[in-house]
Amino acid sequence: MPQIDLRQLIETFVADRGALDRLYSIEASPSRRERLDRLFADWQGVLADISFESLDYDDQVDLILLEEHLARERRRLDIEAEWHREALRLLPFAEAIIGLEETRRRFEPSLPAQAADALDTISRVANSERERIEIGAIVAEPHVGHRAAQILESLRDALKRWHSFYDEFDPLFTWWCDTPYSAADQALDEYSKVLKRHVVGIDPEDRDAVIGSPIGREALLAELAFERIPYSPEELITIAEREFAWCDREMVRAAGELGYGDDSGSALKHVKDLHEDPGGQPELVRRLAVEAVEFLRAHDLVTVPPLCEETWRMEMMPPERQKVAPFFLGGETIMVSFPTTGMTHAEKRMSLRGNNRYFSRATVQHELIPGHHLQQFMLARHKPHRALFGTPFWIEGWALHWEMLLWDLGFPRSPEERIGMLFWRRHRCGRIVFSLRFHLGEMSADECVDYLVERVGHERANAAGEVRRSFGGDYPPLYQLAYMIGGLQMRALHRELVGSARMTNRDFHDAILEENQMPIEVLRHLLTRTPLTRPLPCTWRFAD
Repeated sequence: MPQIDLRQLIETFVADRGALDRLYSIEASPSRRERLDRLFADWQGVLADISFESLDYDDQVDLILLEEHLARERRRLDIEAEWHREALRLLPFAEAIIGLEETRRRFEPSLPAQAADALDTISRVANSERERIEIGAIVAEPHVGHRAAQILESLRDALKRWHSFYDEFDPLFTWWCDTPYSAADQALDEYSKVLKRHVVGIDPEDRDAVIGSPIGREALLAELAFERIPYSPEELITIAEREFAWCDREMVRAAGELGYGDDSGSALKHVKDLHEDPGGQPELVRRLAVEAVEFLRAHDLVTVPPLCEETWRMEMMPPERQKVAPFFLGGETIMVSFPTTGMTHAEKRMSLRGNNRYFSRATVQHELIPGHHLQQFMLARHKPHRALFGTPFWIEGWALHWEMLLWDLGFPRSPEERIGMLFWRRHRCGRIVFSLRFHLGEMSADECVDYLVERVGHERANAAGEVRRSFGGDYPPLYQLAYMIGGLQMRALHRELVGSARMTNRDFHDAILEENQMPIEVLRHLLTRTPLTRPLPCTWRFAD
């Protein structure tokens, strides 16, 4: 039997998936779902013929990861199909738009007269449905309307691509379709505004509105199973409250050292007011980055390649982006949030308080080294085929593990520095609570903002930006809880291997980076070399 190259198989699958994603670009298209499902099923057949026992340990890990990935993607297609079915009931013209674009993708003749008829039908149906929504004849849950509005935006983009492909290049097409296309696009635009106003319940011109789409308990449980998290949403909220209690005790202790007694709120306000003057934030970030690397080296915690230390960069966060990312973002380039001259006085004050010296100190090491920049540098150089198995529990859990480990090793030297780290640790506890309760339907987006202000201590504008970022559609539903839960997984694994002296800190952290991404329970098997089975059960109760 020829030797199986699992890395090559994974790379081929990634290429196959990418080719189909680029071809079937309309996410809500049934054709896309059917074709991707067939791809996943075909690959499951390929893997079923591989002898698990004939593989070495690393290849067994890769086979398990790829099989789990395929099963997860097929299940997600089913969940997404249900979401799309709910939303498409509000978009009865969607099938016609998808049909026009997919006919073009199949290189079928354009048939301009028939295309003009289809555009006219799209206009008439959109206008008719808009009027029915306005008089209250069509109603739906706001989150369904939100999904429909997102799908409608992608449908308008698809119709624009379709029209641009033929317009002016085919004079007969332009003669037939130019006016009907403009009418259809205008009808869709007006429909989108009415949908947002009457169903979603927001001003269609308000780009700062905090909205989202709860996925429900069944989908949450499926997502947790995908990530190998053997806890229910309620158990995770209990874990978050336990971690919150620890943070609260430490906050009170730091407040006492600053002379505020047990008034941690006043101590937090004191720290928020210790910010840089305008123009001083970049130099602060540079100093903090150097300080973190020096601490890592002094304690021999992880390998920091000189090129990694040399190649990070800094940019300032544009004001519009700060509305969804009020704090720093990072990787090779750290994006620094700070007030700009065009902000209102209140906005400037909130940004200064939210990005003060001590909050920034914790953020810089999270985003650069040993956090996301070191991660990304090493991932590009070690087993990059495992990028397919990326998970926020690994990505964000790594950075949270470092926040907790650096605390244990005395990285915060003063009460202010401790409060800066504790704020972010409380913030990650809060993310578990508000994101799960939102997706369970127990909290609205506005209630999530209130929760972050009252329980964590955020400035209101920053809390709104956090919720907007969490539920805007750019992050998967478990992303926000993955910070703390992934950190607790890494912390449990660190206790098991470093706490028992089976590995040094440097060996432990280097090994994690060199194995690349995967669910942390699988990483635990890999680092401990425990025997593997196919399928691999999910049993690790890391937070008990």
